[in-house]
Amino acid sequence: MYFGRGNVLIGMSRAKTLPNPENCSIEDLDIARKCAANQAAFARMTAIRALLLGFEFSATAVVFNVSQRTLSRWVKAFNEEGIDGLLDDPRPGRPRAIAFDDNERLRQLVEQPALAGEVFWTARKFNGYLNSTLGREIGYSTVTRWLHEQNYKLLVPRAWPDRQDEQKRAAFLELLRHLLADDKVELWFGDECGFEGDPRPRRRWAQVGSKPTRVKNGDHIRSNFIGVISPRTGELAGIEVSGCNTETYQAFLDEANKDLRFEREANYLIVDNASWHKAKSLNWGKFIPLYLPPYSPDFNPIERLWLLVKNEWFSDFVARNRDQLSDRIFEAIQWALKKTEKVKSMCTIKTEL
Repeated sequence: MYFGRGNVLIGMSRAKTLPNPENCSIEDLDIARKCAANQAAFARMTAIRALLLGFEFSATAVVFNVSQRTLSRWVKAFNEEGIDGLLDDPRPGRPRAIAFDDNERLRQLVEQPALAGEVFWTARKFNGYLNSTLGREIGYSTVTRWLHEQNYKLLVPRAWPDRQDEQKRAAFLELLRHLLADDKVELWFGDECGFEGDPRPRRRWAQVGSKPTRVKNGDHIRSNFIGVISPRTGELAGIEVSGCNTETYQAFLDEANKDLRFEREANYLIVDNASWHKAKSLNWGKFIPLYLPPYSPDFNPIERLWLLVKNEWFSDFVARNRDQLSDRIFEAIQWALKKTEKVKSMCTIKTEL
């Protein structure tokens, strides 16, 4: 039996010092583990991580197949030198397979696979290419470690339209720069966001062979939020609606005209080319409509706000009924209203292609 006292476990036979959590964060330790030069260093760091997370000393020694004395040496090294104490001392050996002088050229190659006649890279394909072109025997693990060191990771590309008109986009940005320079003009950005009662789950780490689950009742519940934001002030307003059409968009315009503080003479509302945004019957009130170039959601900063709200409030959230979904949307928007500085930072207007 062991009893905790500070950073020391008092056992039946002798005291065992625990790792000092002030030496580094779990996040820093995880980054170091990814870049570990060998399996031994990786194992030491993983054992220290387990102890920092509260695993029992004796159980950790069993899991890593080392004696408690060895584990104590690892802890002592970590407490004296931090992460560096867990690394092997430099030893003379063969030179680094990928020289530092190669970094810039290889980074360019990773980001532009067409230079090597490829459409995209996998780590194994990139490894084979390096072996054939550099004339050196480079291991697969060396390549993956180098990719981590260069801050690359696997990302899933998002769908992106290729029907953009670059001339219209450039002209729009020029107009945007002109309006931003006028202190009598306020720019507002509007958009609709759909929220699902059973959203797609986020990816997570799990043991190979396990079957992680999440709730899915089969009832498709969906609601929409029509919003508007001023990137300059961070002011946000909007309404929840069951669907988007001319009628609901007019209701949004009426509410926005009542709720928002219009501090400047001219107030441009920048929206995309959805059909309900262009209905001739719309009464825009104090807003002057200005339309984005076709297929240019990247020019609308409110899109970044929707991503933030969904990430913070709707990852793996499941609504059992429409009222639960509406309550969640209300909480999420209220949260965003209180994050004025964060919203202003995220929604900075970009005027470059």
